[in-house]
Amino acid sequence: MTRGPATPLPPPKERRRLRESAALTQPQLATQVGVAPGTVRAWESGRTTPRGRKREAYAKLLKTLAEEEAAQAPEPEQDQEPKPEAEPQPQPELELELEPQPQPQPVAAPGPTALTPAQAFDALYAFGAPALVRQTFLLTGRREQARESVERAFQAAWERWPEVARDRDPVGWVRATAYEYALSPWQRFRPRHRHPEPPPADPGDRTLLNTLLRLPARHRRTLVLYDGVGLDLPETAAETEASTPAAANRLLHAREAVAARLPALADPQVLHRRLAELASNERLRAAEPPAVRRGGERRARLRTRAAIAFTVALIGTTALTVRTAPTHYEPPVSPGQAVRGVPHRVAPGALSDEELELRQKLRDQVQDGPERLLPRPE
Repeated sequence: MTRGPATPLPPPKERRRLRESAALTQPQLATQVGVAPGTVRAWESGRTTPRGRKREAYAKLLKTLAEEEAAQAPEPEQDQEPKPEAEPQPQPELELELEPQPQPQPVAAPGPTALTPAQAFDALYAFGAPALVRQTFLLTGRREQARESVERAFQAAWERWPEVARDRDPVGWVRATAYEYALSPWQRFRPRHRHPEPPPADPGDRTLLNTLLRLPARHRRTLVLYDGVGLDLPETAAETEASTPAAANRLLHAREAVAARLPALADPQVLHRRLAELASNERLRAAEPPAVRRGGERRARLRTRAAIAFTVALIGTTALTVRTAPTHYEPPVSPGQAVRGVPHRVAPGALSDEELELRQKLRDQVQDGPERLLPRPE
């Protein structure tokens, strides 16, 4: 069975303009198409493209909105018949010449004001930090750890701001960094991790949070991204650095585990609403953007100073080693060992009779001359 050509869609900016002209929000449009609000946000930003039945429904809805907008547009006025011009009447000649009137100059429309890097960062932080803190709380179940993870992620974004500012999805970049920091296995060794935080007051929220924390970290992250944030399956797989079948498998196992303990959450729509309610019921606050920027700059200065100090110490150690190291090889002196079979050396003393006789004999014999070379008979 061959598929026909895909239904053409307007550009992403035109899609957003049609939705706004019809006074529809992204959740309302997502409800009409049958997708999550995050999917509509990705379609309008151009990060993803709808496919299959969702593409047909989305294209049909946009076509309907365009037709309604065209029907509400005012019709252009019809050209009226020109009236006969009156014959010019002779005017009396003026004795004085009239001065030319100044023509009004067109006023240029003010262009958009360019934001400084700090202002752009503050706008991104104000837009994404509150939601990211709530999402990170669903991953960790700890309020302070969620807030710290988001702040560290934004500090990393401020250090790499030119790269993050040109990214197609800056909030996604910060979200991935915050999730990695929050789910790091080194968090369990911190003293704060040894003291549990008070659970949510509502029993249903407490049960749902405990169910989420019992899931493996990868399954929990996939469930929060897909059913909590509203990303589609390819985006969830890309952010979790997994293939699409692996992400789908993790999502199914996570849903089965949640539904086994909470059967009322077997419906994905109900699960999405309960996750949003759980994150919204907690009082989670984020720091001010200037404080986050100053904290990131302070940490960067400390790391730079530590790197400089380590480099200076390494250079000094190397110079001292070069100065004091020997210039040639000196073999080590082996320790002394006792040799068996050799009599011990005794101190000099009085000679015995035999030694005296031998000495006198050596003195009496001729010590030079040819006679010494010839044998003498006894």
